[in-house]
Amino acid sequence: MPDDARDAAEEESAFSHPPVDPDTTAAYGDHPDQVVDFYAPRGGEELAPLVVVLHGGAWRAPYDRRHITPFADFLARRGFAVANVEYRRGGTIPAQGGQGPVAGRWPDTFDDVAAALDALPGLVRKALPQADPRRTVVTGHSAGGQLALWAAARHLLPADAPWHTARPAPLRGVVALAPIADFTVAEKLDVCSGATLQLLGGEAKFDERQPYADPALLLPTGIATTLVQGRTDVVVPQAVAEAYADAAAKAGEVVGLTLLEDVGHFPLIDPAADACAVVAEEIAQLAW
Repeated sequence: MPDDARDAAEEESAFSHPPVDPDTTAAYGDHPDQVVDFYAPRGGEELAPLVVVLHGGAWRAPYDRRHITPFADFLARRGFAVANVEYRRGGTIPAQGGQGPVAGRWPDTFDDVAAALDALPGLVRKALPQADPRRTVVTGHSAGGQLALWAAARHLLPADAPWHTARPAPLRGVVALAPIADFTVAEKLDVCSGATLQLLGGEAKFDERQPYADPALLLPTGIATTLVQGRTDVVVPQAVAEAYADAAAKAGEVVGLTLLEDVGHFPLIDPAADACAVVAEEIAQLAW
């Protein structure tokens, strides 16, 4: 099957599952998008590891957290406590033929992810007492993979960054799924129709803002990190993940890179796909 046809079939499968309502939702800010959905672990330990999920969708408004709720439920059924984070995404810009979605909102997207992660320990105590925040793994898919890697690297941000932290985040690890992990390579490959350029505010702002957002420039994190990537991914090609792993190696850090044969972009979050079970196992290896 040609890669584009395979990708379309995989996307259709991943989006065929009905959304799964959370057990509870809590706000970390006043904006409607500043919320976290919580899924309690189904059985297992009295206190379960906490998996923080950051959804993808090229940081664009049409793609919200609902599309990844079947994946969140899948993890909960595997015994994890799950926090599915929403954040502000891009609005619309004039595009050829009408209005088109823009990727991200600067600095709002990053404000929200930082605020959500900072608020989570307190929110979890109230909303999800079955979770053990001392065993937290952050995972994210595609653009959410970039945000997951970024969230684990805030202590490496420039000192004038509003999201800079004095010490590393208390995480067991990060599992980034087909992440947009290297902005230079992603931009060269025109990943998601120029999404990284849009996220940083266009060509005029790209070089200035890249050190504040590009995971490949925020290394070594000192936090266990695994990338899971499909070899036939035509949305975020394998070269992007490989560039991040190479940058980590040059910085003296070993990053796991799990490459899956005959797997594209969407099976990583599709509960019906074998790749999704591989993702859950990678998370478990860091969490337990």
